[in-house]
Amino acid sequence: MKITNVEAFYLRLPNIEARTDSSQDALLIKITTDAGIVGWGEVDGSPAVTKAIIEAPYSHTMVTGLKSLLIGENPLETSRLWAKMHRATIYYGRNGAVIQAMAGIDLALWDIKGKALGKPIVELLGGAFRDKMRVYSSNMFQFSIEDTVARAKHAVDTGHTGVKFGWEPFGFDEATDLAYVEAIRAAVGDKIDFMLDVGLTWDAKTTIRRAQLFEPYRLFWIEEPLHPDDYAGYGKVSRACTQHIAAGEEESTVVGFERLIDEGQIDIVQIDVTRTGLTQAMQIAAYAKSRGRKVCNHNFTTDINTAASLHFLCAIENALVMEYCVEPGEISRSLAKTPVVIKDGYAHLPTEPGLGVEPRMEVIEKFLVK
Repeated sequence: MKITNVEAFYLRLPNIEARTDSSQDALLIKITTDAGIVGWGEVDGSPAVTKAIIEAPYSHTMVTGLKSLLIGENPLETSRLWAKMHRATIYYGRNGAVIQAMAGIDLALWDIKGKALGKPIVELLGGAFRDKMRVYSSNMFQFSIEDTVARAKHAVDTGHTGVKFGWEPFGFDEATDLAYVEAIRAAVGDKIDFMLDVGLTWDAKTTIRRAQLFEPYRLFWIEEPLHPDDYAGYGKVSRACTQHIAAGEEESTVVGFERLIDEGQIDIVQIDVTRTGLTQAMQIAAYAKSRGRKVCNHNFTTDINTAASLHFLCAIENALVMEYCVEPGEISRSLAKTPVVIKDGYAHLPTEPGLGVEPRMEVIEKFLVK
């Protein structure tokens, strides 16, 4: 079996809000083979930039677009193809958008492998430790406490046992932050896990002070209070705070996660498989386990990410909980023909070969940037 084509589809809602909401667009990867098997992947990054990286022509042996590297290759050789892509982009890659582009391709290759072998991806990753994952409802903060509380109550009413809120307008005023946290905890009650995503807004000392103020509200974790490169700051925060500290969604490499774990001393390792690929994600999870850390996913995009994350989390022993974006964007909500089943607060592992999720071509056509 050989790869015959690699395509990148840039989808975008007609009206993009000025918010930190990555559910408003998407980059889907389609890999076609001469056996008629098609694999799908996704990248959570800048769609236009990632598409250019995939489609760029050959320049020289260490500056090559990804598509040209893959035509004619055996899609089942996921580890070798990862190494080939990494080597051929080493002058302009090694992190960020190039690794994210590789990640989307990697997901599509694993989808092909599963379909070719007649097995769900979780079996190819070593087998399932579980057949479902507890999910938490992942939300943007709304621009009023009342609207945010309504979201929190809806999460509980729909069976979720965990709820997270993040990003603007949170993080800029101590009194306002405290009012939001107090109102959410009061709305969901004592038995619901409440995660707080700060959105890279604070420095270490501010984080420590806020964490002390928030102690009565029993946060399940405090996520990404600092700039992702502030490993020393994360170390200070992790040592000083009683709450668990979660981070990692901006990291794309094994080395980056190792630094975040060892220098930043984070408690919860958040891996976005549309930025790392499954090939790297398994290595990162193994390293986290060796350091006694729990792993969860990052996912604020489509059901391709959801399915890939679910296979990944079910295949590792140290999985904690699964993020599930509930923002109402039409791309994320309607893309999949058969979405991952979310029932009674759990995501249920697909049993079909590969990812177990296929996109609707009519949705791709509707939102395709041409």
